Amino acid sequence: MITLGLTGSIGMGKSATAAMFSAEGCPVYDADAEVHRLYAPGGAAVAAVEAAFPGVEENGAINRAKLSARVVGDDAAFRKLNGIVWPLMGEARRKFFEDAERNKADIVVLDIPLLFETGGERNVDAVVVVSAPPDVQRQRVLAREDMNEAKLDAILARQMADVEKRARAHFVVDTSRGFDAAREQVRAIIAGLRRADWRERVLVARPEQRK
Repeated sequence: MITLGLTGSIGMGKSATAAMFSAEGCPVYDADAEVHRLYAPGGAAVAAVEAAFPGVEENGAINRAKLSARVVGDDAAFRKLNGIVWPLMGEARRKFFEDAERNKADIVVLDIPLLFETGGERNVDAVVVVSAPPDVQRQRVLAREDMNEAKLDAILARQMADVEKRARAHFVVDTSRGFDAAREQVRAIIAGLRRADWRERVLVARPEQRK
């Protein structure tokens, strides 16, 4: 089973691309969705996150806007939060892989926004980076109701630059040309990975990533 890491900066179209992999029959583990479950009423992270960042709990759940205001732009706070949340995500990841193996999936996708930033690329066979030109990215993100220039800049400062992500990727999906073009790119990646010699072709320029 090939484990594919899927990542991309805010506004690049990563969630839409993940849905394309899923539609092509590749099980997708959505790290963001799992965090939402952990923050929901009764979620395993609620008590610990509230203890670390008093005042972010609301009606038994973590208010993500309040939490974001506490950690965005604060590296120490962000590391503290990751130290709480990432271990709690382990059980869901284990179940995801067990289900994929039971269903005989040949390719699985880990949709992780901060894959490179957390060193997660070491745990996958290859990485797909979803990308778009900077002007397209900013236009998409600033169209969101709760976004502004200052908040976007703070988020981007915490993320690895897109140009570096693309340089470290094995595959890049460019979403600026529309969904149909992105879908064809996804299909080409899947077809390439299903070839017997995929490691030699994909990892030849990155011998340190061979497994």
